[in-house]
Amino acid sequence: MSTDHLSATFAALADPTRRAILARLASGAASVAEIGKPFEMSAPAVTKHLKVLQRAGLITQGRQAQWRPCRLEAKPLHDVADWVEQYRRFWEQSLDRLDEYLQQLQTKEKEDGRTE
Repeated sequence: MSTDHLSATFAALADPTRRAILARLASGAASVAEIGKPFEMSAPAVTKHLKVLQRAGLITQGRQAQWRPCRLEAKPLHDVADWVEQYRRFWEQSLDRLDEYLQQLQTKEKEDGRTE
């Protein structure tokens, strides 16, 4: 995956309104008007958020007669999860090593206590 694509995804996810829009679309397609209802902003402002999400590949907008439903596209989120997974494994391994070290210290303290 291209770093530019990942950057666009993170930039789109950086805004809480856009994350809320994605959360809404996770439950199914919605029109621009339906998406904008919970937010105290103009329709053009909602449209700007949707365009950012579209450029990042996080949503698509179709056309069914007069209705232009927006749908969540999960692939970029999967790519983010894959990228984050590398760091989760790093921290998990680091914590495992710390746990081993602490157990060795406890064992050594117990042994030192018995020899006195």
